[in-house]
Amino acid sequence: MASIRAMGILCVACLGLCAGPDVFAAEMDDKEGFLAGFERRATATQSKQPGWAVPLFAPYSGLIQSIRLDFTRQVSNTGVKTWNYGGAKGLNFIPLPNTQIDINFPAYYQRSSGTGDGAGDFAFGVKYRLFTANEKKGNYSVLVGLATSLPTGSYSNGASHAVITPNIAIGKGWGRFDVQTVASINLPTGNTGRLGRHVTWHTLGQLHLGKYFWPEIENTTTFYQGGANDGRVQNHILPGFMFGKIKFKPEDPESRTGISVGAGMQFATTHFHLHDHMPIFSARVTF
Repeated sequence: MASIRAMGILCVACLGLCAGPDVFAAEMDDKEGFLAGFERRATATQSKQPGWAVPLFAPYSGLIQSIRLDFTRQVSNTGVKTWNYGGAKGLNFIPLPNTQIDINFPAYYQRSSGTGDGAGDFAFGVKYRLFTANEKKGNYSVLVGLATSLPTGSYSNGASHAVITPNIAIGKGWGRFDVQTVASINLPTGNTGRLGRHVTWHTLGQLHLGKYFWPEIENTTTFYQGGANDGRVQNHILPGFMFGKIKFKPEDPESRTGISVGAGMQFATTHFHLHDHMPIFSARVTF
């Protein structure tokens, strides 16, 4: 419990440092109303970055404000099928310039073996955008983040200890094509000998066709250090697409609310892999 409290205090402190007193003063002097100011701030923040679609599976290299649910079905090497309802996603919002807060609710796991069904871990995080430019001024984005998961999962559906995950994301676009890459490392706060540490590296290419269609291909490599899979490397490739955002009020140029959906299939490309293939479906409401 002490480690959990310490991580919570750390995240709040980091957020305060990112914001600075001038930002908070500006918020206190804002006379336009909380909701109007919230939307204005998010619009101004996102207008400075490229308008790429949030990838189907890999983390995004920009800031987003959305409610998200993912659904996957992993097929293990032994043929056990595991449904993941929710995908450990949830709420992302932009409370301050260049800053995003993530609140990720526990996924629910259901296995064809009939054993070990239950909820996973609760997680939260903060991201800070270091550099960015929209399509007219350079078409790139760089951010850093810090996420924490808490051991709330039932059975073996989560880690036995809290896990801290620092990450960095970089994206660069050329016209209607962009490449994004994200690296992260999982750092358990206890029982590291059994849980191990692993580095995950996502790289994706994305193309914008027409108004709504974003086909993409993602590559995810995981390097394991310590634990049962010490020294092993796992790689998956994911062809897929995103479709959106479709505004709920297209006649209103200032309307932010809309929906995006996407789907794809992930395949293992290395001899060692914890799951063979995994279909993915994702739905996001942006606001």
